Amino acid sequence: MARIKTEAEIIALREGGKRLAHAIAVTRDGVRPGVTLKELNDQFEATVRAAGDVPAFLNYRPRGAKRAFPSAICISVNEEVVHGIPTENNRVIKDGDVVKLDGGVLHAGLITDHAVTVIAGTARQEDAALAEATRDALYAGIAAARGGGRIGDISAAVEKAGVRAGYGIVFELGGHGVGHAVHEEPYVPNVGDAGEGELLEPGMVLAIEPMFTLGTPRLRLKFDGYTYVTKDGTRAAHWEHTVAIRAGEAEILTVL
Repeated sequence: MARIKTEAEIIALREGGKRLAHAIAVTRDGVRPGVTLKELNDQFEATVRAAGDVPAFLNYRPRGAKRAFPSAICISVNEEVVHGIPTENNRVIKDGDVVKLDGGVLHAGLITDHAVTVIAGTARQEDAALAEATRDALYAGIAAARGGGRIGDISAAVEKAGVRAGYGIVFELGGHGVGHAVHEEPYVPNVGDAGEGELLEPGMVLAIEPMFTLGTPRLRLKFDGYTYVTKDGTRAAHWEHTVAIRAGEAEILTVL
C-alpha cells in the first residue's frame, strides 16, 4: 500500500471524510440517557449507507484478531477506551456516561477514520475536563504534523498536552496511516520525542488519535477480543481525525 496518496486520492478522502464527519455528528446527536448502543450503531450505519458508502469497520479483521469486527462503529463507554462492540454489548446509556464514538467510512475505495467523545446528559466536571483536554491534545498533534517533520513531533505534542493536564496517556495504542486500509504504516504513538521517527512527507494520510484517562494509562483487553479498558477502571476519552500531510499545516479531512 502506497504511503503517499495522490492528489486525486486525497480529493476522494476529503469527500469521504466529510461524509464520515456527518455520520459521526448524527450519531453523536443521538447520545442521551435511555438510548442503547445498538440504536447508535444502527443510526451510524444507516447514515453511512444512505450516502452510498460502506462502514469501514464492519467485518474488518485486524492482523492477529481471531474474528472480524461485528459492528458498524466502535462505541466505548466510561472505562472502555476503544473498540467497544455495540451489537454485542447492548447496554443502555445512563446520565453522565462518557461515550466514545469511533467510526470509519469506505468511500470511492478509500477509508477515513474519526472519533469523538460525548457525555450523555449531565457531565461530571472531571469527565468534561478530561474530554476537553484530550481534544486539545488532538489539535496539538495535528499542529505538529507538517511535511519535513517527524512522527515524533506529533507524539511529543500529544504527550506534552497530556502531561500538562495531568492525565494518564495511553501509550499501548496510537494512531496510524489510513486510506487504502483501516490500519496502515506508519504507527503514530501518543508519546515520544520531537525530531525522532519516520519522516513526514506531503501526501501521507494519518489518523491521529490521543487517548487519555483519569487514572492509569495501562489497559487490558476484554474477553470479546476487541474492547480495551483501563486496568484501574477509571474513565477515558478518545478523539481522532484523519489528516493529510502537507508542506505546511496538515489538512484535516474528517470535517464537515
